[in-house]
Amino acid sequence: MDNLPKIEILPFPEDQYYKQAFDKKQIVLHHTASGRGSDGDYKHWLSNKERVSTSQIINQDGTCAQLFNSKWWGHHIGSTHANNLILNKESIAIEIDSWGGLTYDTKTREFKTYTGKVVPQNTVIEYDQSFRGYRFFERYTEAQIESVRKLLVYWSTQYKIPLTYNDGMWEVSQDALNKKPGIWTHVSYRKDKSDCHPQPELIAMLKRLC
Repeated sequence: MDNLPKIEILPFPEDQYYKQAFDKKQIVLHHTASGRGSDGDYKHWLSNKERVSTSQIINQDGTCAQLFNSKWWGHHIGSTHANNLILNKESIAIEIDSWGGLTYDTKTREFKTYTGKVVPQNTVIEYDQSFRGYRFFERYTEAQIESVRKLLVYWSTQYKIPLTYNDGMWEVSQDALNKKPGIWTHVSYRKDKSDCHPQPELIAMLKRLC
């Protein structure tokens, strides 16, 4: 379909997610905090039986790896809130392939991931103020943001999920935790997470949706 990004359906065993359908009320944006490409995340999830997974992983070129249909569910929020289980069941999760938070090595003048990998400077965004413990993040690419947009519009139509921008999505939100329908990020549910970061291009896209 022209209104969807390019999607590759990966073989994902049914014991890695829950093949149970619930009314979908929220869409939750994550980033992987891992190296380039969906393959590593895919293999990591296959290596355990915790059923932690998302419907889609969006590669940096905008192509999507689909692990299971959006009507099913997997654990992805991990909150201690009483609503955690139902929040997972009633939401669709997207992982954006990105290293996430970075540190700057003043000796080598390089941006590095938590694993020590050097990230090119032209892929880094700097915030005036620290966000969830980091001033530097790997940027989400234009292609990734566009693929997120297409999925949000499609799922909004499929599941009647509102596209209204939530200003409070970049901090822990009682609205998100209390199951308010809409689009949220992992930081909306947990103070120990930094995905997603408030990249201006991502915010601009979200605000244009409605």
